[in-house]
Amino acid sequence: MTAKRKRLKPTAKDGMVALRDHVLARAQLAHERYGSDMGLDGLERLLADSDVVRYPCGIVVDGGALEPGELAFARQRGEKAADGFDVVVHPNFACDHAALPVIVMYQLVVVNYGGIATEEEAELFGATVLGMDKEDYYRKLCALADSLAG
Repeated sequence: MTAKRKRLKPTAKDGMVALRDHVLARAQLAHERYGSDMGLDGLERLLADSDVVRYPCGIVVDGGALEPGELAFARQRGEKAADGFDVVVHPNFACDHAALPVIVMYQLVVVNYGGIATEEEAELFGATVLGMDKEDYYRKLCALADSLAG
């Protein structure tokens, strides 16, 4: 006589914990490889690193594609995520090599995880990659967004 196996039934909370763990692991790897002061060269290398960014990804500067006050968004290139993404960035930040990594990191959770990721994961990813406290990262993003209003 064999004992019945008890089947595990993961909950939505279990899924979110697993997602956050994966986001954190990818962000820590990116931080180890590219550091907190990556600049434009490091950012481009990070975007090409398939261990960190799941799909091909580049940066496009296009203010016309953005909503008023929007810093950036991740735009899928084709019908499938595997076709890649562009992080569309506001022209005010095109040459700001300190701001670009802050802005782009926030968008990479969409590239990596699609709609399942929330702002919590985006902030965790960005802050961890850049070696910042999550609240400080959030304040930096807000300051960049506020700079568009003036």
